Amino acid sequence: MNCELYNFDKITERRGSGCYKWDNVPDDVLPMWVADMDFEAAPPIKEALRRRLEHGVFGYERVPDEYYQATIDWFARRHNWRIEREWMLYTTGVVPALSAIVRALTSPGDGVMLLTPVYNCFFTCVTNNGCHTVEVPLVVDNANGMYRIDIEAVERAAALPTTRLLILCNPHNPGGRLWNRKELTAIGRICRRHDVAVVSDEIHCELAMPGNAYTPYGTLDDDLSTNAVVCCSPSKCFNIAGLQAADIIVPRADWRAAIDKAINIHETCDINPFGAEAHIAAYRHGEPWLDELNHYIKGNYDALRDHFKRELTQLTVMPLEGTYLAWVDIRATGMTSDNVTELLLERGRVQVNSGTMYGAAGEGYIRINMATQRARLLDGLNRITSTLSGLLNSAT
Repeated sequence: MNCELYNFDKITERRGSGCYKWDNVPDDVLPMWVADMDFEAAPPIKEALRRRLEHGVFGYERVPDEYYQATIDWFARRHNWRIEREWMLYTTGVVPALSAIVRALTSPGDGVMLLTPVYNCFFTCVTNNGCHTVEVPLVVDNANGMYRIDIEAVERAAALPTTRLLILCNPHNPGGRLWNRKELTAIGRICRRHDVAVVSDEIHCELAMPGNAYTPYGTLDDDLSTNAVVCCSPSKCFNIAGLQAADIIVPRADWRAAIDKAINIHETCDINPFGAEAHIAAYRHGEPWLDELNHYIKGNYDALRDHFKRELTQLTVMPLEGTYLAWVDIRATGMTSDNVTELLLERGRVQVNSGTMYGAAGEGYIRINMATQRARLLDGLNRITSTLSGLLNSAT
C-alpha cells in the first residue's frame, strides 16, 4: 500500500466551503461534533467525480447496473453477505430511508423500539410518522465497560401489543459497539417471535477498529434476515455523505413494494449522478484507502484514550470497537451533559455533542468526533482539559 496517497495528517481548510460542520460555528471554535470526517475522499472517488464533471451534462440519473453490482460484490467479498439484486432499493440517504421504512411498515400510534442511547434522528423518524418510541436502555457491562443489550427488557418491549418495529444501530452510535452474531440472533429471535420487524442502520459498518469485526444483520439465519430491512451506504466510511446515495436491502417482496411506494411519496426516489459515481468508485476501488483510514482512526482513539487517562483521570472513555465517535462518561464533573457541552463551547471553544441528544439514557455522557487530523484532535483534547480540569479538581 502506498501510504503517501493517504496522508490523513493533511489539513484541508473546510471553512468557506458551505460545510455544515465548520461554517456553522465561529472561526475560533473547533468543531468535534457532527459525524463527518475532515479527511479528503479516497483518490479513486475524486478521480471518478472528476471524469463525470468533465462530461459536463448533469441531467436526471438512471442508476446504472454497475451501481448495484458494486454493492453486491463489496459485501460478498468483504463480509460474506450475499445480496440479491432484486432486494435493493436506493434513496438519498439512510435517514430518508428510515423515515420511509417507518411509514411503510407501521401505522400511526404504533410503537418503535430503540436501544438507547442511540442516534438522535431515529427519534424524529419515528415521531414524524405518528408513532411513539419504546426505549430500551442499554446496560454498561461492568466486566469490560462497554454497552450490552438487556435481552429481558427487549423481550418485554417486543411483547407490547403496539410494538411493530425495532430500529437497530449496528455499529452502535454513540457507544461504538459492533453487535456480535450471538447478540443479533438473540434480539432477532425475540422480534420474530413477537412479529416485530427489525430495521438495521448499518451506515458505519466499515468503520471497525482493527481486530474487530462487523456482523451484517443480513448474514443471520434466513428466518431472521428475512424479518429485517438493512440500510447501508458508503457515505460515512468514505466521507461522501454530501453526495447523497444510500441503499435499502429488503428480502421480503411485500415490504419492498411498500417501502418503494413510501420512498416515492417522500419524493426521495432519485439520486444525483455524482452520488452514483462515488458509490461505485468507493466499492470498486476504495478498499486500500478505507483500511488505512481505520488504522489512522485507531491511532486517534488511542491518543484520546491515553490523554483522558493521563489528564482527566476522573472521566471514562468507553472502549471502542467501531465508528470514529468517542463516548465519554462526564458524571464526575457533577454537571449535566448539556451544561458540560455548553461550558466546553463557551470557555474551551470546542464543540462536542451532549449525550442527551441520544435519549435520556445518554445523560452523563458527551460524544466526541475523532475523525480529524491528529494535530486537530490533540488541540481539541487540550481545550477540553483546560476547561474541565479545574472543575474536576474542585469536585474532589
